[in-house]
Order: sequence, then C-alpha cells, then structure tokens
Amino acid sequence: MIYAIGDVHGYSDELKRAHDRIAEDKARHGGEGAEVVHLGDLTDRGPDSKGVIDFLLAGIESGEPWKVIKGNHDRFFANFIRTGAVTDNRLRQGMHWLHERMGGQDTIASYGVTKKLLEGVSAYRKRAIEAVPEAHVAFLEGLPLYVETEELLFVHAGIVPGVPLDRQFEDDLLWIRDGFLEDDLEHPWLIVHGHTAIDDPGHFGNRVNLDAGAGYGRPLAAAVFEGRACFLLTDEGRVRLEPEID
Repeated sequence: MIYAIGDVHGYSDELKRAHDRIAEDKARHGGEGAEVVHLGDLTDRGPDSKGVIDFLLAGIESGEPWKVIKGNHDRFFANFIRTGAVTDNRLRQGMHWLHERMGGQDTIASYGVTKKLLEGVSAYRKRAIEAVPEAHVAFLEGLPLYVETEELLFVHAGIVPGVPLDRQFEDDLLWIRDGFLEDDLEHPWLIVHGHTAIDDPGHFGNRVNLDAGAGYGRPLAAAVFEGRACFLLTDEGRVRLEPEID
C-alpha cells in the first residue's frame, strides 16, 4: 500500500485535507507506516507555497513516511533564488516564471514580499532572497526526480517511452507531455504522474494522472495504490479508479 498526492501549487489547506483523508484511510485499512508520495509542483499560483513547504518539512522531520518529488515549478522557484533565472527552454516564447499565469510572484508573496510591480527583477529578487529561508531552497533543490517501486513509478511529468530510467533527462521528467501522454506503450510499471492538469484524476491504462487542477482552484487529488490497483480518496472513502475505455 502506498499513497500519492497530486500537484499542490501553493494550496496548503488542500494539502492538509488530503493528508486527513489519507490518515482516515490508513485507520480503516491498516495502512499505518505506508509511504505518501507527493508528485511535485508544491509551489506557485496558490496563496501559501511557504505553508506547503513548512508543512512538509515539519512532517518529514517528525518522522512521517513522506516522499516528495521535484516538479518544474519547484525548480523554477529554487533557480530564481539561486541564480535569478526566470525562463526555461521548455516554456513557450513570451512566458517566464514571474508571469501572472506561472505564479512565481504568488510564491514569493507567501513569504511576505509584495509583488515586484515596477521595481525591477533585481531589487525584487534581493527582497526574496532575504525572505525565503535557506532550508526551503535547499529542500527543493534536493528533491528526487522519481520514486520507484516494483509495480509503480512516481514522477512529476512522465518519461520518454522506451528509454531506460537511468537514461531519462531531468527536463523530460519535469516537463514532458508530447510523446508521453498519447503513448500507449506498456511500461515496466504503472506510471503515476501530475504536471498536466485535467478536470478529474484519470487512469489511462499505462499511467495515472493525479493533477486534477488544484493550481486552478479545483480540489487536490489523493489516491492509494495496492499493487497497480488505484483508489481515489474522497470524504466518503475509497473510489476505484478504473482505466478509461475508448
């Protein structure tokens, strides 16, 4: 038995509710000690990225069996603090991390730094560096790119189909859509991912997408896996997530 939580995107209240549902499921189904994997994109868009990281750090430090995978938004945040970078070669032209659609300024605002307005990026970053704890940046930088079990592969965005795991590139694990989402190749594991927001969690035969759009104000998805069987966690309990049929 292992649990997974989709992209949080700065919604700390939703994250806590997801963990409450997991705690209830553990109590009902004997899951004490089962790991919980967070699929990345802890930050951006929502109002409390700081609270999300505080919550996860506190839980891990207290001994909770939690694992956290790096998402592309988490890398953006850490890179901005370290180097000032706001772009990525996977972003379409004209977009950057501080753009209102990306949510970087929402993340910095959760540390008490008002949005950059007209002051310029350099001065804005200086205030951000002073406000963001080093422990938060180091935490994001040190996150693994995937968690692998015998039956499952947890990864933020997906993989390049047919390429061995040890030959995958970080950019693909954090960003891939084309070539992965439409592929029906059988993988060595059922892949559990986020990154691509959909209206509801979906099972696509060779993969499960748990990004149900929390970054756009929708409820955060949490699920439990027993082998390759997947159950969504709701306020009423488990709901089996079956593969979609064309």
